[in-house]
Amino acid sequence: MPTALDDAPAVKAAGAPKPRRARRNRRRVALPYLLLLPAILLELLVHLIPMVAGLVMSFFKLTQFSIRDFSSAPAAGLDNYKFVLDFDSAAGKSLLGSFWISIVYTVLSVGFCWLFGTSAAVLMQKNFRGRGLLRTLFLVPYALPMYAAVITWSFMFQKDTGLVNDLLGTDSFWLIGDNSFWSLVVVSVWRNWPFAFLIVMAGLQNIPGELYEAAAIDGAGWWRQFQTITQPMLRPVNQVLLLVLFLWTFNDFNTPYVLFGASAPKEASLISIHIYQSSFVTWNFGLGSAMSVLLLLFLLIVSTVYLGLTSRRRNAVV
Repeated sequence: MPTALDDAPAVKAAGAPKPRRARRNRRRVALPYLLLLPAILLELLVHLIPMVAGLVMSFFKLTQFSIRDFSSAPAAGLDNYKFVLDFDSAAGKSLLGSFWISIVYTVLSVGFCWLFGTSAAVLMQKNFRGRGLLRTLFLVPYALPMYAAVITWSFMFQKDTGLVNDLLGTDSFWLIGDNSFWSLVVVSVWRNWPFAFLIVMAGLQNIPGELYEAAAIDGAGWWRQFQTITQPMLRPVNQVLLLVLFLWTFNDFNTPYVLFGASAPKEASLISIHIYQSSFVTWNFGLGSAMSVLLLLFLLIVSTVYLGLTSRRRNAVV
């Protein structure tokens, strides 16, 4: 008569696959993290390590004489930050001026990018002949290489041979003086508004057409439909879009550098150009690093406040 001891091998055999199944489950859980590991390492190399190096440099009087050996640079403590934040000094006033120029530049650029992008996306929702071609043409500025596009604009803004003066019938300088700021805004809007158009157009695809049909039956015009349907449904998309455009534009270095060179006019001296000049023109790397850290803190604070306000408003609506 079989006993419990006789069934023991069968129990062991039945339980044998369990460790193998557990190992398979652990591998399945670990696979996403292994796939993310190269990206995380690249992020550390490209972003986090330079950020930490810049933070360390901001506490030293680092110049061209000590750039090869950080240990030979005299410690500055918080002197670099005090010098930068002393708005009674010439350096502090210059930094504050660049900060306000960057604020105005960002507000104008982001505002026009959102306006043009949203308007174009709403218009492109209607079916008409040539809509696909227009969509493609709208994305050309965003698809072009940045340096090639901005260099082309710099040729167009030339006083004697530029296309802008020929079209406007003027004889103005567009790359110096007060006009340089507006030239920078024009190039920035031209470059970035297709991105807003692309994001808003993607957001519009998720709005059911039945809502517009019901609103039209109730007698709502296109403006009323835009206010009551399009804008509320696009609010989550716009919240992310505005934040991304703000960070891109306020940090913009390539556009003014390619358009004006290392010595941008005072009227178009963004804070990114100001930091570059402090670091690589006057060779005061410690001071430039302190400015960069302050810029990073400002962007972190603005982003945190913005995300907090938008999430609170979203929860209130829900």
